Amino acid sequence: MRGIGRMSRESGLTVSALRFYDGVGLLSPAHVDPQSGYRFYAPEQVAVARLVAVLRRVGMPLAGIREVLEHRADPAHVDALLAGHVRALEAGLADARRALSAVPLLLEPLENPVSVTVPAPDLAAALRAVRFAAGSDPGLPVLASVLFDLADGVLSLVATDRYRLALATVPASAGSGFSAVVPVAVADEIAAVLGADTDADPDPDADPDTDTVTITVEGATITVRTDGAEVSGTLRDDAYPDHRGMPWDRWTPTGTATVDAEALRAAVAGAPERTSVREQDGVEFPVTELAVGPGGAVTVAPGGVGVNREFLLEAVDAGGGGQLMLSLDGPVAPLVLRSERSTSLLMPVRL
Repeated sequence: MRGIGRMSRESGLTVSALRFYDGVGLLSPAHVDPQSGYRFYAPEQVAVARLVAVLRRVGMPLAGIREVLEHRADPAHVDALLAGHVRALEAGLADARRALSAVPLLLEPLENPVSVTVPAPDLAAALRAVRFAAGSDPGLPVLASVLFDLADGVLSLVATDRYRLALATVPASAGSGFSAVVPVAVADEIAAVLGADTDADPDPDADPDTDTVTITVEGATITVRTDGAEVSGTLRDDAYPDHRGMPWDRWTPTGTATVDAEALRAAVAGAPERTSVREQDGVEFPVTELAVGPGGAVTVAPGGVGVNREFLLEAVDAGGGGQLMLSLDGPVAPLVLRSERSTSLLMPVRL
């Protein structure tokens, strides 16, 4: 028998990964000391853990790994699973190539003004849903922005600081597409004009023909007009991270559960305190450990995937309350929190 530290060294899985796989029932220790809670693994589990490590390294979701383990005595079945995963990876590469093919067009400056009309309450809600994720690192000024990205009749608002990413969409009138990197100062002015800095939810009965906003992008300037106000600002000319190339639809692992926003906040508030340290500046921050069990129950307790507690609570607030979909797929994949109005992605914390 070997302890979790030795098992980590021999298998290539981190200690936090071993704890997570135990929590979701994928790779449980052969014995757990009832007094100390220490986990012990049998010699034959090392090969299984190494297999899990390899499959996770190539991005196989938990459901696929679970099926490989269940059928590892059936080579034909396993070969079919691996072939299916390779096809998924190839499809992802094809998606990336299609997204990158649009880069030359995005690099060309807009010669003529491009205008689009969107519902004011929806734009206000979208700004509330993504603003928390905008960066503030002076070394990465482009991330101190909100991306306004218009394509196919949908205006996407995106914000990220590298550790989290938020996406919200707004229905838009037909028109030519554009991609505008709006500095947070300008985005906050727009939010103030729309009342998006309040806690009030958009009025579902608002008349879309009268309660609208016109957004115009001309060269390096964005202008937002309402019936009674106008905000203009200069756009950043830096390239913003590409949210279109991200596999949003593939982040739906078996570790997905429906949670109530207030219940999740209460569980996080009552969980044991733990801190981690940012490597780049040595700043401590609180950590919450989450897990989704086989039955879809969310647990907030040691042994789960670590996430920045403040980031998690801000993402819950950005979701607008009510029912949220929480997805976890291990200690090296993003945590995804979905609501009716937005999607937030949080990078895990190394424990």
